[in-house]
Amino acid sequence: MFDARITRRELIKTAGAAVPVISASLTSSSRGANPAGGATIGISTLEFRKYTNAQLAGELAAAGIHMIQLYLNQTDSRYWQYNGRSDLSDLTTSRCEAIARAYRSAGITLHSMGVYTNLIHGDPAERRANLAYFEDMMKAGGAMGIRMFVTEAGHYEPEKPTAGFAYHFRQQVWEQMRATMKELAEMAERHDATVLLEPSFAGFLASAKRTRVFLQEVNSPRIRALLDPANILEVDDLEEMFDQLTPWIDCIHAKDRKLHVEQGVPAGQGDLDYRKFVSLALRRTPRAPLILEYVGPDNYKQALQHLQKALRDEAASSSRSS
Repeated sequence: MFDARITRRELIKTAGAAVPVISASLTSSSRGANPAGGATIGISTLEFRKYTNAQLAGELAAAGIHMIQLYLNQTDSRYWQYNGRSDLSDLTTSRCEAIARAYRSAGITLHSMGVYTNLIHGDPAERRANLAYFEDMMKAGGAMGIRMFVTEAGHYEPEKPTAGFAYHFRQQVWEQMRATMKELAEMAERHDATVLLEPSFAGFLASAKRTRVFLQEVNSPRIRALLDPANILEVDDLEEMFDQLTPWIDCIHAKDRKLHVEQGVPAGQGDLDYRKFVSLALRRTPRAPLILEYVGPDNYKQALQHLQKALRDEAASSSRSS
């Protein structure tokens, strides 16, 4: 996310498909996404803000996309709030079921839900409220059949900054975050859920190594990782990202970024080596779906084509070398 403003052999067999097959996710929410045993490329719903859920389901199904990462940002489910929380009091079980039905009736799997609340906030009361909000999102997602929830650590700066390390790099904040994440792990256990932490160079989980060390200290099967290579392209090479995080990666964001620029861009518009990216993803994390992000109605097809081409090129290369 990061909003600064927001077996090869198997692949070769499917290289001619409209949407390249990667490999099936083991999560309950993504089983059955592809009858052949592969998970299709997915897409974030975040930037489709002028669509109802039913309209978006129809649009994506027509484009051959059969998996989404759901952000509650459609006209009939406007609950999205980055780095904070929103009022979910009228998001009833029946409404959740209707949202899920709109996608599933179009043959679309709901892989995960974006939460992105602030878990690093300096005020204990705010952290407690944000954890309660996260639990409410788990309940809503559970009513939709979703068991995987995505978040960053959050962004916070004290009103009166002091000299020294940035807030998110301080020792006491590391210890505070570890405790918060253990609470979130217990919550996830209660709801049979998994939380995916997304690193970003601009925050607490600033590199692949730092994220890996944090996950090791939290030490919970309920807390895993979502890798967004564009988020840490500034500090890590692609190989290092996968070297550090492969055992924890359950999902990957497929967007892009220019070096030394804050704002992410759609796939193919930045400095990320997409051919190398998909090669590493297929070899290291074959069960993790690729979710297109930072795309909306005007550019998702171009981004999809760019990702598909990278996959086809990798398949062709693999075929020649086998």
